[in-house]
Amino acid sequence: MKTVFVDRSRIHSLLRLAWPVMIEEALATVVQYIDAAMVGRLGAAASAAVGLTNTVTWLINAPLWAAGTGVLAVVSREFGAHHTSEGHKAAIQSIWIALIFGAVLTCITQAVSPALPGWMGAEPSLRAPASAYFSIICLPLIFRALMIILGSTLRSVQDTRTPMRVSLLVNILNILLNAVLIFPTHQLILPGFKISIPGAGLGVRGAAIATAVSFTAGGIAMFAAMWRNPAISPKGCPFTPNSVILRRCLLITGPAAATRIVSCLGHVVFSAQVTHLGTQALAAHTLALTAEEGFYIPGYGLQAAVSTLSGNAAGAGDTDALKGTCRSGLLIGTGIMCITGLILFLIPSQMMRLFTTDPGVIRDGAAVLRIVALSEPIFTAAIILEGVFDGIGDTTTPLIYSLISMWGVRIFLSHICISWFHLYLEAVWVCMVFGNITNMLLLAVRYRQGRWRSFVAH
Repeated sequence: MKTVFVDRSRIHSLLRLAWPVMIEEALATVVQYIDAAMVGRLGAAASAAVGLTNTVTWLINAPLWAAGTGVLAVVSREFGAHHTSEGHKAAIQSIWIALIFGAVLTCITQAVSPALPGWMGAEPSLRAPASAYFSIICLPLIFRALMIILGSTLRSVQDTRTPMRVSLLVNILNILLNAVLIFPTHQLILPGFKISIPGAGLGVRGAAIATAVSFTAGGIAMFAAMWRNPAISPKGCPFTPNSVILRRCLLITGPAAATRIVSCLGHVVFSAQVTHLGTQALAAHTLALTAEEGFYIPGYGLQAAVSTLSGNAAGAGDTDALKGTCRSGLLIGTGIMCITGLILFLIPSQMMRLFTTDPGVIRDGAAVLRIVALSEPIFTAAIILEGVFDGIGDTTTPLIYSLISMWGVRIFLSHICISWFHLYLEAVWVCMVFGNITNMLLLAVRYRQGRWRSFVAH
């Protein structure tokens, strides 16, 4: 029987699951854009203070997203094998995982926040606002853990719309609070009349408080959504730790967490390297990273869908379905990202102007955005392949390749460019592109070798 390269029904399934995640990612990115634009109005120093700890925030989120990966892999596999009772039990354990991870990370972040900016090499004037910002946004980490991990639990039973709705709530709340907390009371002048907009004038601290309150609301809303979902609701079920299920989740979570930590810690070191290039370069770097995020939304949306369907296929022992999911995800993802990458290449200056009016920051940011725009399809192929491996529970492979591509390529080459040859920001971003290409090639070769078949039920 001839193998069909792309199954239209599988493409439909992927898009049905992916579009809510894409919207969710888009909403989060819009809020990041608005955050950056509002803080950017306070000046380059404020942008640098907020941007300095953004990569550390990614690092803190890494174990939470990894825990979500572990839960998704276990729950989707059980439901794919029609073991609904075991899937339900695994879903309930996700609450324990969220509470434990959130509490531990809260203690860690509050302990390191006073010294963190200094460790990252920030200028003395940036350290106090950066420390305060990081401390405040990390206070409600238990609620952020509930939002991220329970969101993955809902996606594992193919409910991607509820996390999207919760994200919409969080983002709208964040925007409203930003408007009130960042700026002082001011006049909005419209044709024929003026409107007084109340404000607290808290600046960077106001942006942090808005983020913290929004995540708190999101965690509560996500728990309520899980409570209402009959497939995974903890209502009326024993709420005690199950060591067997927790161990299964954590065996997958461990390498997945290490992968994200390796990657995010690499971003931290990467940004710390950029601090040696000065405040303007750091502001351009952080704002360009924010601008770029809006253009790889389709890739992460598809990754979530690919992980869910790959887990279902692995649980059912259907290798053809798994391969079809991977092919379809790569086709859709790289096709879309060719278009978005072209758009980013054509309008980098306009994107930077959304966040700042500083001409030097705009110029430097536009230059690096043109560089990274060319690699968007390659980056997307890598995250789709990573989604396949995560979905079937093979989280060790992405860990190894992340170590090689991030530390062996990106960080090492960046160090050479900055410390040896004294090159500027463009060279550092070229190193980032080389790291992404390396990761994609390694994952593609591993997939072609077919060793993932040992993770598929027989």
